[in-house]
Amino acid sequence: MYAAIRHDARVEGLSSRALSAKYGVGRRTVAMALESVWPAPRKQLPPRISRLDAFKATIDQILRDDLDAPRKQRHTVKRVFDRLIDEHDAQGVTYSMVRAYIAVRRPEIRVEEGRGPPQAFVPQTHRPGDEAEVDFGDVWIHLDGVPTKVFLFSLRLSFSGKAVHKIFASCGQEAFLEGHVHALQVLGGVPRGKVRYDNLRAAVSQVLGRTRGRVESDRWTAFRSHFSINSFYCNPGIEGAHEKGGVEGQIGWFRRNHLVPVPKVASLAELNAMVERWDEEDDARRIMQRALTIGEMFAVERPLLVALPEEEFETGLVSSLRVDRYSLLLTELQPEIPQFRGRIRVPGSTFPARDRRRGRAPRSGCVGRSWGRVVAGDRKPMGAVSSARPERRWCPGGDGLLP
Repeated sequence: MYAAIRHDARVEGLSSRALSAKYGVGRRTVAMALESVWPAPRKQLPPRISRLDAFKATIDQILRDDLDAPRKQRHTVKRVFDRLIDEHDAQGVTYSMVRAYIAVRRPEIRVEEGRGPPQAFVPQTHRPGDEAEVDFGDVWIHLDGVPTKVFLFSLRLSFSGKAVHKIFASCGQEAFLEGHVHALQVLGGVPRGKVRYDNLRAAVSQVLGRTRGRVESDRWTAFRSHFSINSFYCNPGIEGAHEKGGVEGQIGWFRRNHLVPVPKVASLAELNAMVERWDEEDDARRIMQRALTIGEMFAVERPLLVALPEEEFETGLVSSLRVDRYSLLLTELQPEIPQFRGRIRVPGSTFPARDRRRGRAPRSGCVGRSWGRVVAGDRKPMGAVSSARPERRWCPGGDGLLP
């Protein structure tokens, strides 16, 4: 504004009254602008007086004493407030005032006493084709007229922000692996560096204390080896969420912008076709103040990805099912497994089953050993299979599976 006022006064020859009316400021501001190109520094207001000022030293001393107290016997905000009222007659002091002050002073006192470094955040920079982040997010849809909770898989490249999504009926290991295969095929390669994950059961069997060490599941280890994925596991809890904030924010953005209002679809295949179209449209979006769009940055990143292997990886769970002489089928299906391929008909859904003998359907009598492939499908399991438990026995009837 100072530059504009000085320009109009010198070039246009406007008077102080005209400049004041044009820019909506007082005569004193116009005079200051014409006098100096630098605005005067803003005056610092005196600190606001609070009823808590007389008790701040007492609160600080309580927080310092807590540094040496047992972890489970330290002061809560409520206990500090009660002591101020009972022991120091702190009339007029409210709980919210004490809570706001302690929220600021507790970490400051730890730093002042040398008990911990101050919390700081360093902006991240990512090289093209180097890192990615993966996560699941839950969403609600109207599936064939029924409100259904489904799960949104997201894999996001850190440099370009290119994200690939797919919706599954569960977030089990089969869906986890299937989502990776779909995303890597769309991207056309695998990141060279780290792929960040949280400690989801599909990949991690055990967290080894407070370290980065993890015991991975066997199928996930084989999958990583097949695609040459270098996994990096974030810390548990909210601190770990900050380590992969890109995909956390991406899932929220995608849910707010594409899944509001709640979509009404007949199948997950129909919804995933819409998700693929939305992913393509999002390539024209700019993230914050970036000069290039997501698609333009991904064009730079794509040639730097590691090529995909030629062999395919079986993401479904292959299980051998034995039918005994009483025509009872022994199954180990879990309730979260979404679909079973074949011709075994269950009320409300269709699950395939193939015999080893050239795909023939099992007879109603003893058929020996048959097998099927469990995959993430379009519909939620219903009827008998949806309530199956490990080692539960099912009898194949004429038109379906009967318990």
